[in-house]
Amino acid sequence: MKLSQIGELSLVDKLRKRFRTRARGLILGIGDDAAVIASDGSTLITTDMMVEGVHFDLSWITPFQLGFKLISVNVSDIYAMGGIPHFVLLNFAAHGNCTQQFFNDFFDGIEHALHTYAVSLIGGDISASDKLMLSVTAIGSADAVVRRKGARIGDRIYVTGTLGDAACGLELLRKVKRTVDLKKGGRYRLPLRWQTVVPLLRRHLMPRARDSANIRAYATAMIDISDGLLIDLGRLCSESGVGARVRIPDIPLSDALKQAAAVLGLSAAGLALSGGEDYELLFTASPRQKIDANCIGEVTRSGIMVLDDAGSRIHITKKGYQHFAVQG
Repeated sequence: MKLSQIGELSLVDKLRKRFRTRARGLILGIGDDAAVIASDGSTLITTDMMVEGVHFDLSWITPFQLGFKLISVNVSDIYAMGGIPHFVLLNFAAHGNCTQQFFNDFFDGIEHALHTYAVSLIGGDISASDKLMLSVTAIGSADAVVRRKGARIGDRIYVTGTLGDAACGLELLRKVKRTVDLKKGGRYRLPLRWQTVVPLLRRHLMPRARDSANIRAYATAMIDISDGLLIDLGRLCSESGVGARVRIPDIPLSDALKQAAAVLGLSAAGLALSGGEDYELLFTASPRQKIDANCIGEVTRSGIMVLDDAGSRIHITKKGYQHFAVQG
């Protein structure tokens, strides 16, 4: 059945029943003109859009995966501020030929993500559009907010996990040219084992936001890596009024990335430096702190310097995704 045959009111009623919640701090949820929540400490609010043909291609991503990813990218922003996510508002706009099956599968992915992050859906809007347009507003709280501003000269630079996997997963999807069942697998014309391919595909299709609970107490500045290491590091340094020195050999790369990049004829380090959507946390901390994360460099007075295996400075353009920029 098509959404145009069901109608907005019926869809909202279905969602209201499905996502009825008694979450802590929620006074009033889906159904009125606005949700009502109680708040202590600092309230964090963030929003992200995902537009068909710009942020995703439905020939490569399933509705379930898309729903999960939409929540993850917003939760990641709350974690990057040292916060705890609590609630989300969701706007869904689709063309009239969008099916009820698509709608249900998409919200299955939403629900799976809500359970994963212990977050509640408390409202939003549904509309008709000529293409699929999605947005989420996430609301969280923090006792002490960690900003991009705060890095100090001499601080160490850290990342919470391997980089470049999501970008490599996207390159693999461009080769496969169809959606992928991450559980069942399938036959793909790639000279790589499924065990190598699946973590890279999952990193792009269903990224897991990295909780900052064990970081926020000692991070002097923090950002999540959504548009690429070099671009996001540049943003952090710009806000803090400092520079950075990064050593390529210290950037953590997964074995799966190394194997797949070699087959695809791509630079694993290049994907790690410029590939986006890893949603790992990039942060700085005092050199006196003992940090359980990957140190990739240190904060300097100015400029972004990248050093190769021999310790020599190399020139790398700050590639990565930027809206309204010409993409090379």
